[in-house]
Formats: sequence, C-alpha cells, structure tokens
Amino acid sequence: MKTEVDKLKAIGFIREVTYPIWLANSILVKKSGGAWRMCQDYTNLNKACLKDSFSLPRIDPLVDATAGHELLSFMDAYSGMHPTDLEHTAFITNRGLYCYNVMLFGLKNAGATYQQLVNKIFAELIGTSMEVYVDDMLVKIRTASDHLRNPSLMFGKLKQYIMRLNPSKFLGFMISQRGIKANPEKMRALINMQVLRTKKEVQNLTGRVAALACFISKATNRCASFFKALKGSKRQVDWTSECDRAFEDLKAYMCRAPLLSPLLPGEDLVIYLSVSASALSSVLIR
Repeated sequence: MKTEVDKLKAIGFIREVTYPIWLANSILVKKSGGAWRMCQDYTNLNKACLKDSFSLPRIDPLVDATAGHELLSFMDAYSGMHPTDLEHTAFITNRGLYCYNVMLFGLKNAGATYQQLVNKIFAELIGTSMEVYVDDMLVKIRTASDHLRNPSLMFGKLKQYIMRLNPSKFLGFMISQRGIKANPEKMRALINMQVLRTKKEVQNLTGRVAALACFISKATNRCASFFKALKGSKRQVDWTSECDRAFEDLKAYMCRAPLLSPLLPGEDLVIYLSVSASALSSVLIR
C-alpha cells in the first residue's frame, strides 16, 4: 500500500485531504500478473448516486469495424473529475487520507460519464478513423500511406483536451487486414483447463466460452452439458462422462477456431441454421 500511495502521489493521481465528508476503505487485490492493486470500496457512495442511463456502445460492431485495416493503433486513456467531486473519492490508508484527481471506474456512473465525454471529443473521427469504448481508443488506418494522418488527428484532440494515455493495453481479439481471430492466450487458457470438479471451475469455463462464443460453431449446444452440471445449489458439480466428451471436443475445436472476415458492400451471403433439442444457432458465410 505504501508503494501504491507513493506511485499515485508521484504522478499526481491522488492528493491528501482533511475532514472529508465521504471516506472509503482501501483493500489490496492481487492482479493476474502477480502485482498488487490498491482498490477502494465505494459501495456507500455509489448507493447515494443517481444512475446515469447513457448506454455504452456494443462491443461486437466496434470490433467488426476494425477488420480489414492495414494498421491499428490502440490507446488507453486517463481523465480527471470535476474539482467539486474530488473529495467524494476520499479513502483511508495507513499513511493518511487521500482522494483521487482522476476518474475511477469503481464509481457508479464512471463508464457512462466517460463515454459521453469521448463521444463529444472525438465526434468527427468516430466511425471513420477512430473507434472509442470508454477509455479504450483505437485509430484505424486503411492503408499504410494514411498512418501519420489519422493518429495525428487523434493526438491533436488529446492535446486540445489535455487527456493522458496509459502505456499498457490488452486486447481479447487479434485483428489483422485479413479479419479477426481469437487471442491465442485466451484460447490457451481454455485449452489448458484440467478436469473440472467445483461449481466455480465450471463457471469459469462457461465464462471463457462466452467470451469466445463468436468463434465457436454451435457454442450453446456444445456447452449444454456444462450448464446442466451447474444446476442446483451444491458446491460440487455432477461432472459426467457426457461433460468429459463435450470438454475434449471443445478443446479440439478451439485448436482450429475460424477466422472472422469483414463483409464487403454488395456481397452475397448465405445464412446457415443449426437446430437441436436444446439450442438454435446461425452463422453468416461469405
């Protein structure tokens, strides 16, 4: 916690406060890479806030809109808050009381507020040379000759509105000029899973399948036995031989997951339907 406080103070993301009206507890959460993140419990503050119903963009169309471009640049942004709201984020540590100078995504309306902000800032670029989802920004370059022009327009907006970028960025898909494929690391996480026994382990499996569902033919049908195993309130699941077969079939399928390619204007498409006793699936074929 001392290290986190020193780091956040050094980059100006937090400052000390005295006699705040709101005060949150701090907890340390271990990240997947082994490092620690300091988080605050803003449950009470969020209960006191009205909900902003501004809707976030749908992820699938945003990802589809990036396929077929020769170059893609990914950015992760930071942003600040209105000065009168800063002390509402006050939290306690063993070093003293602090509040944030930047927007926190643990706050109830952070996503909706941030999306409205970036929609206004990048209004003339979104859909043509950019796609934006909350703090994740992507510059699309159809051909290499436009490489300098498109990012320069985006950086001009960042400079105008004094927005900062986060140097680290991760993506769940691999996007190229040919199309979209599943991130190999995400697939390996699923393929390397061992025989599952507890409800939590099976829930992790179905969650990973849901994240990769667009790459899995008849995903619901393939996973029907997993959902059956989750029924009931027991900690242990009824993992049957049917589950074993479905699990091995799913792993084998993920080793040859298809490439999703973008549609071309005026192109003929064929829709295929697959209907079983437990699910209905469809797919568009170019």
